[in-house]
Amino acid sequence: MSSSCAVLPSARTELFNPVHESRFIAPTRQFQCNRSKCVMSRRGFAFRGVAASGLSVVGSSLTTQPVEGIERLPFKPEGYNFWTWRGHKIHYVVQGEGPPVVLIHGFGASAFHWRYNIPELAKKYKVYAIDLLGFGWSEKALIEYDAMVWRDQVVDFMKEIVKEPTVLVGNSLGGFTALVAAAGLPEQVIGVALLNSAGQFGNPNSEAEKSEEETALQRFILKPLKQIFQRVILGFLFWQAKQPARVESVLKSVYKNTSNVDDYLVESITMPAADPNAGEVYYRLMTRFMTNQTKYTLDNVLSKMSCPLLLVWGDLDPWVGPAKANRIKEFYPNTTLVNLQAGHCPHDEVPELVNRALLDWLSTSTCEAEASLQTI
Repeated sequence: MSSSCAVLPSARTELFNPVHESRFIAPTRQFQCNRSKCVMSRRGFAFRGVAASGLSVVGSSLTTQPVEGIERLPFKPEGYNFWTWRGHKIHYVVQGEGPPVVLIHGFGASAFHWRYNIPELAKKYKVYAIDLLGFGWSEKALIEYDAMVWRDQVVDFMKEIVKEPTVLVGNSLGGFTALVAAAGLPEQVIGVALLNSAGQFGNPNSEAEKSEEETALQRFILKPLKQIFQRVILGFLFWQAKQPARVESVLKSVYKNTSNVDDYLVESITMPAADPNAGEVYYRLMTRFMTNQTKYTLDNVLSKMSCPLLLVWGDLDPWVGPAKANRIKEFYPNTTLVNLQAGHCPHDEVPELVNRALLDWLSTSTCEAEASLQTI
């Protein structure tokens, strides 16, 4: 599949279209969970390529050396672990011990997009990173793709593989998947973290679409012609989108610090695109899944949740700006917001900053969840 960034402009629009607010200031407080009680300690932060200044995070000249001193998940062309779900092969990575955290990638990406987050989070947590069906090293199944397919996949993954109270973390499409999975399995999801999440708020002023009976002309002539045209155009666009140079170019347009747009990242996106079924999956996603996004709205999903929510938002994202994060925060009271000077994929662009935000929030949210479970 192509990059989560390498999609059509129209598709990007469809996919991305009392509250506690937290912004990083160094030094800050970190909560550490020691079984049933939380212990607070103070410590300074050392962020890769960025410096905390005032009430926001700003870039520094150190961004020219992003890999220095950062542990990275080894790239394995054959993948890590596989799980069979509904007859399909699903790829996932698992590292560490402790309370479980499940990482969910964005459109066109894979578990390898969490390369700088898995090793760090795994020092305190049991970290899973899953490839959604149709993406990464998971099977390119020829099915009708829908947001509920990935919801069911993540819900069953938590039931069959994780088997414990879990925190879900998702970027872009993975963020919306985390939300619908949390709403679908509230008894097991104890927290959700969104990084520049996909999803749209409903428009109460829009009129419901009127269903009309298809005429013979529409069914037998116009509809087949439209499908043929779509296949030709999307076939060309998929071929173009999976070229390494194109992938690199699009990634650099959404990574404000492009130092981490390297061979590892590009290869993790282009390798799955070589699968024989990848083109057909791309066609189905573009023509069916993308055009049905208005069926599932953020307000509808958030209204079904009760667990703590963390928003880690790259404010320089050209597709999903900070306005969406602010609206989510206003709609859902149990929210913590962290604003970063980064693009659409902050977890890979400024990983140390995102890791620290996740670890600080996880330490408090898992403590609270543990306490509530003990009470029950």
